Amino acid sequence: MAVIGNLHDNLVLGRRVEVLARWFAQLSPSGARVLDVGCGDGLLSARIVQLRPDLEVWGLEVLPRPGSKIPVEVFDGSHIPFEDESFDAVLFSDVLHHTEDPAALLREACRVAKRHLLLKDHYRKGIAAGQRLRLMDWVGNARFGVALPYNYLTEKRWHEIWRELGLGVEEIVTTLGLYPGPADWIFGAQLHFVARLGKLTGD
Repeated sequence: MAVIGNLHDNLVLGRRVEVLARWFAQLSPSGARVLDVGCGDGLLSARIVQLRPDLEVWGLEVLPRPGSKIPVEVFDGSHIPFEDESFDAVLFSDVLHHTEDPAALLREACRVAKRHLLLKDHYRKGIAAGQRLRLMDWVGNARFGVALPYNYLTEKRWHEIWRELGLGVEEIVTTLGLYPGPADWIFGAQLHFVARLGKLTGD
């Protein structure tokens, strides 16, 4: 596992962080206080702040890692330990498919966020989508002790959950360019999305 993990870090991780940081920097509201739930080592959020110095980002993590690049608090994976509307936006980057009930954690995020949710996750879509996603998940996370329930939702199910929680899609991107060349045809196409969701006020 160590050899595969090192290959992943050398060939994929740097590009992935840069690509996702640029998408999140583009989608983040101006001057926002952002909570990154499941932030890992904080590398992604630290890069987002480099690109968007107007943002303030805090991290939340079940398994905090030594030397985190942003301030991190520990949580139980279910309840976000902040008051209602404590942050302008809540960010999840490849976190919700690691939970048994993504809707429950999204509901908590809606409580804590004043206005926006920023998401990177997967669509279970296309030929052998589940198998491809499982492989990516295992390579990137198993060595860190991250829970791997492989809970990948279809595009239809994601949109159902968002509607149930009173969230509207403000912007969504499905062609991210996460992987170089031919690898993106196998592990990129149709499987990923980045979105900014807004809480619907009913006005």
